[in-house]
Amino acid sequence: WFSLTVDWISHMKLIKSGINNVASGILRTLMYAFRFGLAYLAMLPVMSFNIGVLLAAVAGYSAGFFIFGSQVFRNNFKIEPYQDLSDLPPPNC
Repeated sequence: WFSLTVDWISHMKLIKSGINNVASGILRTLMYAFRFGLAYLAMLPVMSFNIGVLLAAVAGYSAGFFIFGSQVFRNNFKIEPYQDLSDLPPPNC
C-alpha cells in the first residue's frame, strides 16, 4: 500500500493556479516530505531480502503507475508539453 500511495502522491494535482507562492511552496514541501517518508517506509521491508516482499513492492509501484501515471484512465489522451501533470517533480533514485 505504501508504494501505491507514493505513486498516487507523485501524480496528483492539488495546488490550484493562482494560489499564493508561499502557500504553494509550503504545500509542495509537505507533499514531497510525505511522499519520501512513505517511499522509505516501503523500502524498509524490501531490505529484509524477502523476495515476496520485494515482488509486492514492485507490484504496488506498477499498479500505482498504471492507475495514476499511464493514460489509461484519462479522458484526454493528448498531453501538451506545457501541461503540468502533477505538483511534485518525479522521484529520483
